[in-house]
Amino acid sequence: MKKNIPLAIVMIGGLIWVLWVFIPHKILSEDFMYKFYIPWVYVQFPFGVILGVLSLIMMHKTKIQRKAPKWQYSFFALGGIAITCIAGFGWGNQNGSPMMWMFTNMQMPMSSTMFSLLAFYIASAAYKAFRARSPEATVLLLAAVVVMMAQVPFGLKISRHLPDISQWILDVPNNAAKRGIVFGLGLGGVATSLKILLGIERSYLGGGD
Repeated sequence: MKKNIPLAIVMIGGLIWVLWVFIPHKILSEDFMYKFYIPWVYVQFPFGVILGVLSLIMMHKTKIQRKAPKWQYSFFALGGIAITCIAGFGWGNQNGSPMMWMFTNMQMPMSSTMFSLLAFYIASAAYKAFRARSPEATVLLLAAVVVMMAQVPFGLKISRHLPDISQWILDVPNNAAKRGIVFGLGLGGVATSLKILLGIERSYLGGGD
């Protein structure tokens, strides 16, 4: 019963979404979905946030108790959660409030730092991927060089046809690969959704099976 009720809720909720997408009927779309079902979905959002925060607190608490690797950083995570909650509940998120000050002077600089570090990771990954150790890697290297050279003025000095070749690479082989990846992701999403709807996938309930 402890797992059957959540499993039934997930299966019924998912089945309702499937019927709403594939059966465009007024009763199902307007009367039921927009007036009854979606408002209840909005009601669930705060409980999901509370569950996520409690789960994060319990995870860091366990990490501190067991003195797991880098457990000292858990104090900063818990302290950040506490300070943010106090600032949000006490003054809200209006302009000039502590919450907005934290967002402007702490969150945004940290986000900018993370995005700037991504450039170095991308450069490192590109260096590893573009080494011509096989015929496929050589083709990837040549295509990357052509595309990058076409983006700078120096590429036009090499050949006036370079931008056209670069655009062809982006439109034909690159686009075909992207569509293949998206198609595979779609099939994977459908397969996972069916496994959840049919009760085969139960990892979200916790435990083994």
